[in-house]
Amino acid sequence: MIEKHRPSTQNSGMVLLGALFFVFGLVSWVNSILVPYFKVACDLQSEVQGYLAQFAFYIAYLVMTIPASALLSRTGYKKGALIGLWILALGAFLFIPAALTRVYNMFLVALFTMGTALAILQTVANPFVTIIGPIESAAKRISIVGICNKLAGILAPLVFSAIVIAPQKERMAAIQSGALSGAARDEALSSLLHGVIAPYAVLGVLLVIFGVIFYRSSIQDINPSKNEKTDWEGRSSILSYPYLVLGVVALFCHLGTQALSVNTIIGFAGEAGFSSTAVFPSLTLTCTLMGYFIGVFLIPRYISQQDMLKVVTSIILVLSVLVLILPPRVAIWCLVLMGIPNSVVYASIWPLAIHDLGKWTNLGSAILVMALCGSAIFPLVYASIADGGASLHTAYWILIPAALYMVFYAFMGYKINHWK
Repeated sequence: MIEKHRPSTQNSGMVLLGALFFVFGLVSWVNSILVPYFKVACDLQSEVQGYLAQFAFYIAYLVMTIPASALLSRTGYKKGALIGLWILALGAFLFIPAALTRVYNMFLVALFTMGTALAILQTVANPFVTIIGPIESAAKRISIVGICNKLAGILAPLVFSAIVIAPQKERMAAIQSGALSGAARDEALSSLLHGVIAPYAVLGVLLVIFGVIFYRSSIQDINPSKNEKTDWEGRSSILSYPYLVLGVVALFCHLGTQALSVNTIIGFAGEAGFSSTAVFPSLTLTCTLMGYFIGVFLIPRYISQQDMLKVVTSIILVLSVLVLILPPRVAIWCLVLMGIPNSVVYASIWPLAIHDLGKWTNLGSAILVMALCGSAIFPLVYASIADGGASLHTAYWILIPAALYMVFYAFMGYKINHWK
């Protein structure tokens, strides 16, 4: 049986979980600037090649989350978090040989390793945040840790740009313009990639240390698979819960649209004629941060998480349509503003999809985490559409069906308790 947590224990647990979500944001959202950086530094020839970095990172959520759930059932969450943080550190350290050899596939292996680590850590953190307090305020707690996540997300592209890209800006411009050739171009490409060595080496060391701190902390270990609550109504399979299955698809769509609004916006800003493009992911994540504060303030005191989900998914649908029909230099601000309603979707879907699963709670949480692969698949589909002849602007049509499905789940899907 999962024990009730005393307020002091809950507060200390939330601090550590907030730190974990900060790590998620630091590692995940820097990908928005890695894509255009790798396209130049690794001399990539297509949009799809560039977005393979995103794909390698987020596809790990689909491939590795069920094994991560099995691991956590054996180790418990604290030890699982230690393992996850150390695997994350390994992924950061793999950037060093990748940069020294200038082999793009090695960077993809490093990113897949980091994605695997986050599959473990997300499986730890999300159910912990849900279970650590009353289910009615789960969306509020998820919003709180989401603030930590998006704060790191705002900082990550800016810090990476300042540390890695700014010192190499002239060299990157020379490579892109074709001014360099032969040995000079080869040397410039090597110099660009060597810029990631020091930041990722320091990140790896910090992750090793944080893993030890988390494991040795006084936070109570939790393992939902040992929940003694019986499976209600004799359901024999995790797939017997429609609101969970439909919620996974809704979360997949949400995370895909969120990835599009952050990780493709630099390229779109360049196509739209903006001279300073690196700032746009941080602007989108700033809006997301604002949305989290709104969620913390409103849920559940003034509006239920169910009603809030209806409001924000409807806003996302409207903004998605506006992205397509407005001129690019105006449409890009709709992508930026999409961060506000997107921030509440995750926090609202999770508790609606995970409730009353009984002995299936651990597996249900893992399956929900698998939905993060939407962040891998949507940008790759978007890039494929753009490579097929569409403009980066027109390729955003894939936002519409995803937004429509989220609206369906918000108004109807979460209420479906039985398949007919």
